[in-house]
Amino acid sequence: MKRDGKILPGNRKKELWKGIRRNYCLYLFLLPAVVFIGVFCYAPMYGVLMAFQDYSPGKGILGSPWVGLKWFRTFFELPRFWQIVKNTLVISLYQLVFSFPIPIILALILNYTPNQKLKKITQTATYAPHFISTVVLVGMMFVFFDPAAGIGTTILKGFGMNNPQVLTDPASFPHLYVWSAIWQTTGWSSIIYIAALSGVSPELHEAAIADGASKLQRIIYIDIPMLIPTAVILLILNCGNIMNLGFEKVYLMQTAPNLSTSEVISTYVYKIGLQGQQYSYASAIGLFNNIINFTILILVNQIAGKTTENSLW
Repeated sequence: MKRDGKILPGNRKKELWKGIRRNYCLYLFLLPAVVFIGVFCYAPMYGVLMAFQDYSPGKGILGSPWVGLKWFRTFFELPRFWQIVKNTLVISLYQLVFSFPIPIILALILNYTPNQKLKKITQTATYAPHFISTVVLVGMMFVFFDPAAGIGTTILKGFGMNNPQVLTDPASFPHLYVWSAIWQTTGWSSIIYIAALSGVSPELHEAAIADGASKLQRIIYIDIPMLIPTAVILLILNCGNIMNLGFEKVYLMQTAPNLSTSEVISTYVYKIGLQGQQYSYASAIGLFNNIINFTILILVNQIAGKTTENSLW
């Protein structure tokens, strides 16, 4: 029953069950995703308790003694704390600044390419690196910049560099990491923008052409406004992962000489957590990392919601 246009509390459950029965097929499709998220995302959060314990595999989580914020203090008092955090932020921000706009530019270029054959060849060439595994990619870089006979080393020598040691040079590590990632992911990341551009009404472009608008003007006033909602959402998600720098690639590219710039939070956690078997310490660092990411996600989402009216919620 309704009173003043509102459903009474006693009938809310009935309405809810009616809706479920009416759309049970949709809920069946949703069920696997809910189970997956519950089992693999929420259930492991129980392990966060280790960050506040002196965890012992023999005693388990319930039997291990509580130590409060001991492991957080240990990490904050670490002599290399600021260096590790700085390396993580420098590489992450560097990658965000350059890897975010390039797929948008590529999508706009492909959208205005009149030759369909050239467009397909370009798309295939830019999508292909996405399917190269991280191990193979790093192996290619080691071969390419081999000090003795690498093609990249030969090219650098041709520009006047004397005995370039790219893979062991600490200053070169962020550039090598970021631009290899851009080469690998740009084509794949542009797919979502190409899909968004395909939804632009041709009538808008026809009207703009009839009014004498150039391609640049059509991009600025038609295409970019259509891309803004998608771009803002992806930017928010990327900012929320700003401290989650990929472990595998960084670890594979690490060498003893470049540790001053290549040691990031994820590789440090691996070394002290798995190799050093300090599980509580690693959990504390991981929790600290996730709190920072979550805080940044909330702030960026609020800023985006107020400035562009596009946000996650």
